[in-house]
Amino acid sequence: MRLEIKGVHYDVTDVTRDFLQEKLTRLDFAADQIVDLLVTLTKGKKDWSAEATINFRFGVSAHISETDFNLHESIEKMVDRLENKIRKEKDKVQDHHK
Repeated sequence: MRLEIKGVHYDVTDVTRDFLQEKLTRLDFAADQIVDLLVTLTKGKKDWSAEATINFRFGVSAHISETDFNLHESIEKMVDRLENKIRKEKDKVQDHHK
């Protein structure tokens, strides 16, 4: 799985990068199904936005976006939704082949 992290109106610090990579360990159950994960952290005037685009090995892609007043909270919410989406897509592929 290839991981790309970028910041808009924000320079991604090592602390934020380490926090994000720690949270993304929850997705290790499907690491062989994921081609790449593109994460964008955007600083707004009053809030933070964490967006992820995930491309699966079987040709499906998904986009997840979360907003919160705290950067780390928005990352946690995004990873929660990402985990649910990955489980859903993985179940679809497994059900399709039965």
